[in-house]
Amino acid sequence: MNYLLKLSYDGTNYCGFQVQPNGRSVAAVFQDALEAVLGCRPDIPAAKLPLALNQHLPPDIRALEARVVPDDFHARYAAHTKTYLYRIHNSQIDSPFAARYYTKVPGRLDADKMQQAAQYFVGKHDFLALCASGSSAAAHGDTVRTITACDVQRRGDDIDITVTADGYLYNMVRILAGTLCEAGAGRLAPEAVPGILASRDRKNAGPTLAAKGLFLKSVDYDTPIE
Repeated sequence: MNYLLKLSYDGTNYCGFQVQPNGRSVAAVFQDALEAVLGCRPDIPAAKLPLALNQHLPPDIRALEARVVPDDFHARYAAHTKTYLYRIHNSQIDSPFAARYYTKVPGRLDADKMQQAAQYFVGKHDFLALCASGSSAAAHGDTVRTITACDVQRRGDDIDITVTADGYLYNMVRILAGTLCEAGAGRLAPEAVPGILASRDRKNAGPTLAAKGLFLKSVDYDTPIE
């Protein structure tokens, strides 16, 4: 039986989502909980699975919902687009309540310039210049992706960058955000973005911003999940 599980988690205390050898990941902790639950209750109803799992998960990982889906459904490969949000606190003073959920950029950023630069990322492009080293996709030459929306919005001292694409390369959103910050700081002209992409050279793009501030906002599937 194939289950679709919706998770909510704070990734601050983990090395990432996927299981990896360099540290404790969200997926590894979640798999431990699955083993603890399904090892003794293999026929648990889908509706009761989140509550059972949450008994074995740390408080910064919660199972919100579970449902049975067709056998050919795959949470990653059935996805049509994913939308990421990157949050920047554009102030010299941190928020005592939200500091772990954004990256601080103290120098004033021009959000309008960032928005202008963001539009050059929209479309089907080779994004190798926005890919960190060590990417398996880059090693196989698979670096073309389609960004369908890229927007920058200022809310007081906070700047939100949202990106929707059919797929992403290693650290692509964090590098994209760093490149937009270069435009916002006046160190990069917005119209320079096409040349950066055409160069296919990582050193021409902006810095890789910190992992904190990055959120997976939504995942859209070709067939709506009822």
